[in-house]
Amino acid sequence: MFPPEESEAEPMQESTHKSLFVVIASVLVAAAVAWAGGVGSVEAVGYPVPLLCAAVAFLLNWLAFWPAYAARTERYYDLVGSLTYLTLIACGVLLAEPDARGWLLAGMAAVWALRLGSFLFLRIHRAGSDRRFDEVKQDFGQFLMAWTLQALWVFLTLCCALTAITSVDARPLDAWAVVGVMIWGIGFGIEIVADRQKSGFRKDPTNADRFISTGLWAWSRHPNYCGEIVLWVGVTLVAIPVLSGWQYVTLVSPLFVYLLLTRGSGIPPLEKRAEEKWGDDPEYRAYVERTPILWLRPPSAES
Repeated sequence: MFPPEESEAEPMQESTHKSLFVVIASVLVAAAVAWAGGVGSVEAVGYPVPLLCAAVAFLLNWLAFWPAYAARTERYYDLVGSLTYLTLIACGVLLAEPDARGWLLAGMAAVWALRLGSFLFLRIHRAGSDRRFDEVKQDFGQFLMAWTLQALWVFLTLCCALTAITSVDARPLDAWAVVGVMIWGIGFGIEIVADRQKSGFRKDPTNADRFISTGLWAWSRHPNYCGEIVLWVGVTLVAIPVLSGWQYVTLVSPLFVYLLLTRGSGIPPLEKRAEEKWGDDPEYRAYVERTPILWLRPPSAES
């Protein structure tokens, strides 16, 4: 194979350097948060369990990366993400022997991971591919970065719950737990209903190349993401009573979910594609103007 021309080599090198930087930064961020969460947590083999969980998250995704890159496929990306959630929860439970609050948190996180993981896996199985990865999976550095970011996403999303699950400070269930479970249930329900409504809409051939604006999608342009943010706030409320000192750093969990979905890989690319596809459609313009981008609001009588 001939080396690329100089004009092609420079962008390639820049992309590789950027990917490497993101990989290293992801590991360092996860390690810092894991250390903070591990202050006051149970230890195993001489290390705080949250730190071990962070290491497991990256190890699993890096191991899955190699066959995925060899086959240039993203079909198991979301499935591995879900399995990573479940593996970290299992590690926390098995290594820490949690109390009732810990088991409650583990159950809340596991139910969500099982539901979302199976939903995303079946969706990509039916579609055959995920267009987000069309170019990424052809580049070693960028594809490795994607798998690394998934490990970071899983750990940071779970870090508050994992810290509470593995905490040496055991406290009985209280009002925080009751309120947290209620909020989690509301968010979980919103996410499930929104996903099912959109799946049903897409299955109808008469809706091909149309945008959904019915059901919860008349209340928000991204109700599924609204539900996901809400449910992780609920998880955090259940965990808060056993956090102390440096462990409060793990409150980054719901903030990270919010920023990821509203500023990162969630809403922005979807809004961009929608604008490219329906931006000149008067009906879509009216839908955008009357419908909140995230938080649910009942549609007005005029709409």
